[in-house]
Amino acid sequence: MWREMQPDQQFNVSVDGHNLVVYSFGAGDEVLLCLNGGPGLPCDYLRDAHAWLKDQGIRVVAFDQLGTGASDRPDDDSLWDITRYVAEVEQVRQALDLGRVHMLGHSWGGWLAIEYAIHHPQALKSLILENTVGDIPHLITELQRLRGALGSETVAMMQRHEALGTLDHPQYQAAITLLNYRHVCRLDEWPAPVKRSLDDWNMAPYTAMQGPNEFLYIGNLKDWNRLEQMAAFNMPVLITTGQHDELTPACAMRMKQALHDRAELHVFPNSSHMPFYEEPQAYFPVLLDFLQRNRG
Repeated sequence: MWREMQPDQQFNVSVDGHNLVVYSFGAGDEVLLCLNGGPGLPCDYLRDAHAWLKDQGIRVVAFDQLGTGASDRPDDDSLWDITRYVAEVEQVRQALDLGRVHMLGHSWGGWLAIEYAIHHPQALKSLILENTVGDIPHLITELQRLRGALGSETVAMMQRHEALGTLDHPQYQAAITLLNYRHVCRLDEWPAPVKRSLDDWNMAPYTAMQGPNEFLYIGNLKDWNRLEQMAAFNMPVLITTGQHDELTPACAMRMKQALHDRAELHVFPNSSHMPFYEEPQAYFPVLLDFLQRNRG
């Protein structure tokens, strides 16, 4: 399945005076445009997991979003806004003359893909929403449930440190580490592209938009909910999630219901947030089948 490889092409795209670095694998009119999670992560982990699909006749394009990876990293908190990121995605699509694309959004990239689909539906052949949500207030209630599984004393400890602002305390960090291994990636050894992305995380956009960690949403997206707008989607939609995902199957089901059950939903039973690494033998056949049925 996945393997690390060098891009066939690399581009620099200027967006409002800032440089973005874009990676392309393969060729042809069937383009999978990947929007990775974060915010603030380089695209390595998602790009390297999917680049091999070029062997299946699919051109895979990914890019380091502004503030991440090899792209420019301006020090301006006003830039960390989902509306600006939508414009960024559209400028990349137009700069590379990609035409209509299959858009794959993972985690935060899924929120971005949903927002993009609301404003640019004509640019999409299909929409793939991986381990993501359409309703962050509902997600927050789900995260509280996952935290609760650690036990009442641990939850109280976490709440105390959050109130005091001492999130770097070893006790608090230990609880976050356990939650990450339960609900982000359940592999004993995390793949090299995941480690590379995490080691180069720009926390400025992450903190501004989401919060200080995966289980505390207090950023400018905390009230984001697009389920009502998703009801108007007409493009084919594939929703995937892991049984143990931090962005839970209940969140995935809400998106499917918002689409009046027109979307396809697949839950991978042995995965959390990254089925393309945790369960590739189950995940990739589902993705490939969906892409092949929606070529054109």
